Amino acid sequence: MESVHQRWLHFHISSVAKSDKRRVLFNFESGTSMACPHDVSHGGPTTPFAIGSGHVDIQKASDPGLLYDIHPLEYLLYLCSLKYNFSQIAKFDCNFTCPKRTTMQPGDLNYPSFAMRFKSDAHNVTITYRRTVTNVGNPPVGTYKVQVQEPKGISVRVKPSILSFKMHGQKLRYKVSFTAIRQIIESDSSSFGSLTWVSGKYTVRSPIAVTWI
Repeated sequence: MESVHQRWLHFHISSVAKSDKRRVLFNFESGTSMACPHDVSHGGPTTPFAIGSGHVDIQKASDPGLLYDIHPLEYLLYLCSLKYNFSQIAKFDCNFTCPKRTTMQPGDLNYPSFAMRFKSDAHNVTITYRRTVTNVGNPPVGTYKVQVQEPKGISVRVKPSILSFKMHGQKLRYKVSFTAIRQIIESDSSSFGSLTWVSGKYTVRSPIAVTWI
């Protein structure tokens, strides 16, 4: 216990042994280590905003099946979609100029997660993101089917719902549409879900985070 909760004092750690007469006068509701994944301020469970996709499985990470690869140019285009001006972007690449016309939106950055904001009273409002995955699985020929855990208040549609790879290094694109459906949602709240591509031993999971404003 002392090695896990190093901020606890010795007299805070009592056992259930009858010979141990020490008793604490309070209970801990929040944790300060990964062994107790709670928010320190109020004892509530953590969310993907804090833990992302969760703990890294080293063995699976060495053989992920699919990759969400990003080229440095994509980061620059991402800054353009955020309306960065020339002087701001020059801090990263002084020779780059944003194209006059670009269809990229911030949510299209090829990142293995999805985040969006909706008004709490939104209904039939849709946001669509695009992603590209690269096949690094073994064997190189494989078919992935999508599984979706929808966040509260959101309908999720993935096209295509099946990705069939024929060779190692092959890239395939898909798009995800998130539609707010009529539900009573509190403002300043969040809901979470996930999108997972599954093929045999591979499960490639991406968290979905929705903020209601």
